[in-house]
Amino acid sequence: MIKYIDADMSQALGYLPYGLAVGLPAAVFVVWLVNMVRKRKQKPPVKWVPVTVFCVYIAVMLAITFLSRESGSRSDVLDLELFSTWGINDRNNAFVIENVLLFIPYGFLYCWNFPRKLRILRCTLLGAVTSLGIETMQLLTGRGYFQIDDIVTNTLGALIGGLLYVIFSALGRLFTAHGSKNTK
Repeated sequence: MIKYIDADMSQALGYLPYGLAVGLPAAVFVVWLVNMVRKRKQKPPVKWVPVTVFCVYIAVMLAITFLSRESGSRSDVLDLELFSTWGINDRNNAFVIENVLLFIPYGFLYCWNFPRKLRILRCTLLGAVTSLGIETMQLLTGRGYFQIDDIVTNTLGALIGGLLYVIFSALGRLFTAHGSKNTK
């Protein structure tokens, strides 16, 4: 199973140039647009690094989920049975784990970009909605199977990513506070 995950992750890295080519201009536009609105409302500008990383990630994720397959290659497949993918073989088990891994950055980057209350709940719900959108578009374009398992595992990945952000943020604040005590 690990060999499948390793091979698939290596293949996914091949979409990074596409993500940069699409994500960077998208980030410039998003930052410009959002900052114009925020300026009118007399709010501080958004930070461009988190937005840029999130835009590049979204572009790579969309390339992986749509461009890695030929149109019509997987048409009319609708699988609404929960956990139908797990346990069949190592290849399918790898797909399940990869679906979780694909959305961990989603949850982490969402929380980095939107540091508000209830961010874990919001990032998890938005991860579910995003996954549902991807699955629906895959079904409509024939570029993937609509599987309820994918929505569940993607949502789990978004939740894990959000929790990791909260943990890393807390550790960062702890080390910063601890470091500032030692410098006095």
